[in-house]
Amino acid sequence: MFPLFSYFSFLLFFFLHLSHPCFPARTTPEIPDTVTVLPANDFNNTWHVFERFLDTGKGSHVSGMSELKKYFHRFGYLPIPDTNFTDTFDARFEAAVIGYQTKLDLPITGKLDSDTVSQIISPRCGVPDTVHKLHTTRHFAYFSGQPRWTRQTPMTLTYAFLPENSIGYLSSSDIRGAFKRAFARWASVIPVSFSETEDYWFADVKIGFYRGDHGDGEPFDGVLGVLAHAFSPESGRFHLDAAETWAVDFGSEKSKVAVDLESVATHEIGHILGMAHTSVKEAIMYPSLSPRTKKVDLKLDDVKGVQALYGSNPNFKYSSLLQSQTSSNQAVGLRVRYSKWATSLVVLILCMCI
Repeated sequence: MFPLFSYFSFLLFFFLHLSHPCFPARTTPEIPDTVTVLPANDFNNTWHVFERFLDTGKGSHVSGMSELKKYFHRFGYLPIPDTNFTDTFDARFEAAVIGYQTKLDLPITGKLDSDTVSQIISPRCGVPDTVHKLHTTRHFAYFSGQPRWTRQTPMTLTYAFLPENSIGYLSSSDIRGAFKRAFARWASVIPVSFSETEDYWFADVKIGFYRGDHGDGEPFDGVLGVLAHAFSPESGRFHLDAAETWAVDFGSEKSKVAVDLESVATHEIGHILGMAHTSVKEAIMYPSLSPRTKKVDLKLDDVKGVQALYGSNPNFKYSSLLQSQTSSNQAVGLRVRYSKWATSLVVLILCMCI
């Protein structure tokens, strides 16, 4: 009996090893399949209090719902002048919830279901979502009036960092490197280049880290609420919340609330260029980003949107972008299939051992 058990033990080890197949290293990050509600105790999420409204719908009256309505007002879903909100889930709020679900590609229920609440409490960009329909066949969007930078071709935009509004635990070279890579991604698809300058006050794009109310009418709210915000062309203002734990390497930064600086920079540069939030979850311009997540590669939706404003970089080829996305999807699919196959074999072996 012992040799038989040893033989099956060997097979069990072998197939468990197969369940984690090796793939070549890739620069394309994996995209989570689902949105996960972040435990408040682990992440100290600014909006975790909204979990108490789970499964509420039209006609409900729950103390504190007026604060949730302020959230919807802040991000463009209750654009009404009267902000003296009540705690009643009324018809107007139901319409706002449906608009939110539609914009962010969530199941449209008109209720605060688990998918919707999970999205609400997720850390996100502070720029309001544009809910008016500028087009019906595409998912990307622009600011009102479709503003863009107007410069002589070839266009070069300068950017600079405000020295007194930085963070001390990341080196200047790490911060600059993250932003340089982020700017380069957008420059690779449009005929616009970006150049860092030391002259902050004359730079086109002005970058700084701020806490709380910092004078632009859009105060930051602490850990894992609004991560950053940027303004439409040609403002160039780019502000990040200094209360966040910013990271350039999750291997060295172990905090559960760490936020990838390069990912947020890439997203906000999209706003600097005139892009608004998209409904495509995989795209850079989707408004939310989970802690300890790296999301830096432009997707087809991002590229089509920004090229509609500025045209295409003559060296850019759609085929390379499509090939990269296809390869990434195939790798994820193979990983799932290997896992299911190996799991079935493990179960079979265990049954034979019993």
